[in-house]
Amino acid sequence: MGKITISVIKADIGGYVGHSSSHPDIIELAKKDLGKAKSEGLLVDFRVLTCGDDLELIMTHEKGENAEPIHKLAWDTFLHGTELAKKLKLYGAGQDILSDAFSGNVKGMGPGVAEMEIEERKSEPILIFMADKTSPGAWNFPLYKMFADPFNTAGLVIDPSIHDGFKFEVLDPHKEETIVFSAPEEIYDMLVFIGAKEHYIIQRVWRKSDNRIAAASSTQKLALIAGKYVGKDDPVLIVRAQSGFPAVGEVLEGFSFPFLVAGWMRGSHHGPFMPTSFKEANPTRFDGPPRVTCAGFQLADGKLIGPRDMFDDPSFESARRKSDEIADYMRRHGPFEPGRLPLSDMEYTTLPEVRKKLEGRFKKA
Repeated sequence: MGKITISVIKADIGGYVGHSSSHPDIIELAKKDLGKAKSEGLLVDFRVLTCGDDLELIMTHEKGENAEPIHKLAWDTFLHGTELAKKLKLYGAGQDILSDAFSGNVKGMGPGVAEMEIEERKSEPILIFMADKTSPGAWNFPLYKMFADPFNTAGLVIDPSIHDGFKFEVLDPHKEETIVFSAPEEIYDMLVFIGAKEHYIIQRVWRKSDNRIAAASSTQKLALIAGKYVGKDDPVLIVRAQSGFPAVGEVLEGFSFPFLVAGWMRGSHHGPFMPTSFKEANPTRFDGPPRVTCAGFQLADGKLIGPRDMFDDPSFESARRKSDEIADYMRRHGPFEPGRLPLSDMEYTTLPEVRKKLEGRFKKA
């Protein structure tokens, strides 16, 4: 087999109940649609997973990145699911479907997309992270930890295959510009930008020694596409592990600390990023706190061997307990910053609609 492409395309097409979870009938419908595509030879393999109220389509194929037939398959699957979601009166049915017509690619149409085309190694462990109630910048912290922090990734010090470091492509979605930083020598420059995770997003990571792709994330921001708040972006991330990349344990270690991310209730609050098993990724407390799950696969001639539920491990219990403590602390702020997002980020929520009521009442001091 030649090159294989891993495409992870997600959308929120209806919550059950509220924004908390996904209805099993929607999941089964998506499996039937992708199963038909596999039987017709379009896909090599697929899995349908969920994180909270997001439907996650994980597909392998030989069409390359941004392939129209793959994106059209995902789009049609989401439309098909939306029809059922409306019949079931699921909350926010079709929430991430921002256009009436497919235009060759789902990017810019609502769904989130992460893809990478690779040549399979002798053993190819792939980790797919799925998030709910947060934005694409949530990946900045763990990607930095995985690929640039020797206190997290011991291999950066002791493994000759990654000792030279990695390159990071950082996107400014507001200006639609990218810049590539080389680590470790440009770490300080890079941190100036990726620390502002609501403005700059790590889009891709490559191994410096040979430019092999190491990680790819979804960077779509719904508010910038729709021009108003329609829901959180709930991003996805693909990471390759072992044999010239960080080990599986080094990749997962980036989530052992429940750092704060933007999103949570109405996309307007800071909350801890809680790593959970698949069955615990049904956020209900204040519609949260934000969740992250990880599906582990061994890729074998394009076949997805798995998934393994990588956060279904008692060693992450301390991170979950800490998340609860942080959630308590952040909720005590109520409508005050930093519990609530700063005003610059609130411009992309429903707050401007409230502010319109007060137009004309402000007087020069």
